[in-house]
Amino acid sequence: MTNGYTARDRAWHPPALTPLYKTSVARSPRFAPLGHATSASEETGPVFGHDILGPMDNDLITNFAAPGEMAIGPRIVVQGHVRDEFGRPVPHTLVEVWQANAGGRYRHKKEGYLAPLDPNFGGCGRCITDENGFYEFLTVKPGPYPWPNGPDDWRPAHIHLSVFGHSFAQRLITQLYFEGDPMIWQCPIVGTIPSKEAIEGLIARLDRANSLPMNALCYQFDITLRGRRQTMFENRPEGL
Repeated sequence: MTNGYTARDRAWHPPALTPLYKTSVARSPRFAPLGHATSASEETGPVFGHDILGPMDNDLITNFAAPGEMAIGPRIVVQGHVRDEFGRPVPHTLVEVWQANAGGRYRHKKEGYLAPLDPNFGGCGRCITDENGFYEFLTVKPGPYPWPNGPDDWRPAHIHLSVFGHSFAQRLITQLYFEGDPMIWQCPIVGTIPSKEAIEGLIARLDRANSLPMNALCYQFDITLRGRRQTMFENRPEGL
């Protein structure tokens, strides 16, 4: 351990330059990183106001739908815990999600996929972890979609997650995949991760015991913020 934290294992994080993931060629840094101290504003704010959450913010099936309508697609519950490297729960943390609809299309003006939009699905939601670090979303299972990387590359079905701490600099972003999806292992982005264990840590587990009868299947996805078992984060490999 160093400074009270478990030493980082950088070997399981993808290198910045991975040519099979085409945009990494332009985005990867050309010079060695420079360290600098964070500012006071990055350490202390802006502070998220927990009271601005609405009662339906974690229900993506209805939070964008017209009255009496619902999003179309296989209904699922996504739930899990946010924990630190020692397995302790992280309460009162903002968890945000965004995703494509059941047809694999995002609600975005630059979306190029021909699949139809669902007028009752906005594709985003949020919630606060409880005292035990538990979070839960009700949504539809997103579809896979093609993307302009190679001649015919597809992204597997996935949901993006953001974990927001107590200051602007404490934000981590990752994405979950679904157990049993063969397309996970064909994705060039997933393929940049050198550790099979790290990839498997991004796969939500089908949990039939907590499925909602005649309503929704349940998937479990726990998030670990740091340490040897930390979740693979896209924007900060070392975690919080």
